[in-house]
Amino acid sequence: MIGAGVEVERLVKNFGGLRALDGVTLRVEPGERRAIIGPNGAGKTTLFNIITGLLPPTEGRILLEGRDITGLPPHRRAQLGLGRTFQITNLFPKLSVRDNVLLAVQAADPARFTLHRPVEAYPHLFREAEALMERWGLRDRAAAPVRFLSHGEQRQVELLLALAVRPKALLLDEPAAGLSPAETAALAEIIRGLPRQTTILLIEHDMDVAFALADRVSVLHYGGVVAEGTPDAVRRDPQVGAIYLGTAAPYS
Repeated sequence: MIGAGVEVERLVKNFGGLRALDGVTLRVEPGERRAIIGPNGAGKTTLFNIITGLLPPTEGRILLEGRDITGLPPHRRAQLGLGRTFQITNLFPKLSVRDNVLLAVQAADPARFTLHRPVEAYPHLFREAEALMERWGLRDRAAAPVRFLSHGEQRQVELLLALAVRPKALLLDEPAAGLSPAETAALAEIIRGLPRQTTILLIEHDMDVAFALADRVSVLHYGGVVAEGTPDAVRRDPQVGAIYLGTAAPYS
């Protein structure tokens, strides 16, 4: 099994007199790794917010596995297999790594609807949480409160929480933001090792990370897609060099 395909068709988003997205159309194939790059203000996070249901589009529609999800609220999209991380780490800082992961695991399990029994009554949730922490190298940090983790470790926990709900498509919004080179390399390895059962859309300012992880790259500028192709093709695109990188020469 491979991940879910994600399509956006002619997306427009207006904020008053400002057009943040101007007819964006993307087709991300099941299991694909797609990087979305572009300068600040290009509309990348707005695009993610519309795909995940945090913002309604002014025009256009979003499809997941061919199903129109444009009118669905965020929690319904999550139930259908759409996951996301954010630019700013979004965790429970006073809880341990284990408790954060356990909450995410529980959210994807039918036990979340059973309010009259404590979570301890469901040992399979604990087993799944432990397995996730072991798989992604956080087992030795399980008892540590999240607020005591490094920024890089918190990013790893956030990614793990997104994976705990077994998403078919996962949107990663600048996962390497604020990380050291060593932390960036470690996180990139985790993302690279994710199974193709999860389609990935990635916003990333670090070009080395974006190009290393992506099968294809889409470039946004002033709310529109100005270039799209393999990482190598986008590196050599003179329009990308002129618009995104501020130089007439291709990126190399």
